[in-house]
Amino acid sequence: MKKWFNKLMAMLPGNNVYKKEYNKELQRFEALFNYASIGILVTNQQGQIVLINDFALTQFGYDRDDLVGEYIERLLPKRFRDRHVGHRNHYNHHPQSRPMGIGLDLFAVRKDGTEFPVEISLSQYKHEEGSFVIAYINNITERKKAEEKIEKLNNELEHKISERTQQLTTALEQLEHSKQEVMAALDKEKELSELKSRFVSMASHEFRTPLSTILSSAFLVNQYTTEADQPKRSKHIQRIISSVTLLTEVLNDFLSVGKIEEGGVQVRSITFDIVQHINGTIQELQDIVQEGQQITYEHQGATSVNLDPSLLKHILLNLLGNAIKFSGKHTVIAVHTEHTGNSVILKVKDAGIGISQEDQQHLFERFFRGNNVSNIQGTGLGLHIVSRYAELMNGNITCESVLNEGTTFTVTFRQA
Repeated sequence: MKKWFNKLMAMLPGNNVYKKEYNKELQRFEALFNYASIGILVTNQQGQIVLINDFALTQFGYDRDDLVGEYIERLLPKRFRDRHVGHRNHYNHHPQSRPMGIGLDLFAVRKDGTEFPVEISLSQYKHEEGSFVIAYINNITERKKAEEKIEKLNNELEHKISERTQQLTTALEQLEHSKQEVMAALDKEKELSELKSRFVSMASHEFRTPLSTILSSAFLVNQYTTEADQPKRSKHIQRIISSVTLLTEVLNDFLSVGKIEEGGVQVRSITFDIVQHINGTIQELQDIVQEGQQITYEHQGATSVNLDPSLLKHILLNLLGNAIKFSGKHTVIAVHTEHTGNSVILKVKDAGIGISQEDQQHLFERFFRGNNVSNIQGTGLGLHIVSRYAELMNGNITCESVLNEGTTFTVTFRQA
């Protein structure tokens, strides 16, 4: 460095005062250059090192004579040297003061071959001897270690946050699941409570008439002691039978709903002859048909079906019971079954009082009774039970009805 500045001094005029001031400036610059706490080196246009300060020499572990005149690539790891020549040439063609390798991790190599991360800023100047580049080199090893430590801590923190978030999510899901279970249990309890309340209310109403009938008929039967009174006795005995049958139906409806709500109904499907099964069920109802009523039955397709015969019988008994109850005397109730291969279809058609369009929307709800049947005894549970039994057997029920013209219920069961 002194040689370079001595050459500059030799070019100055012979004014000793002027040279003395320049010498002071030279000392100040030399102190600034050599005692800077950052590595500084200067290269010529060919990339040769012409100046390097003491801090940089310490960073790289070289003596000054080892580096002055050497190409800058000597201070780079071997894997970068060839590529750097092109970068250097490009910079010489478009020189500007800027950081070097923006967005890249830069490395330098010491005399002993060890590498360390650096941060480099470039600037350039020109004078009569040519163009020169000044490089400011900062060893950022400690900063990198701190960044890596911070990154590690961040990763650990993110991992912990992720774990805690997952734990919280799982806890919230479990809480939501528990909440849903509690709400479902409360809804179930509310339904059962409502069912019990409706049962008590309906029992007090529905049981009063048949029980009164049974009591009065039993008393009158006891009064008819002669053989001539036999027709009267038979009449009251039939009234007792009918009343007991009605009470049994009411109790069976409530028991069925209770079993359905508790999940106690088990579907036991078997293969059986549907024609024999339907005919047998129709025969059981002959004692309750009204005067002149007739039940007809026809079947299409294969007679062998795979269903639960007990549930099917309950469905048919309920639909036929309603048809008998809500149809007039001397009417025909038509039962039709069909096996299409993919499904089994059961239809029950009557010519009774019919159901309004408004009532049809609520027909399968519990305890619902149409506006036009208030004077006919019933629990409002039968069709609800039928629809639930149909669902249990992979089926569904539909209704077509016109007021005062009759009703057709169609139950369709899918066959595997």
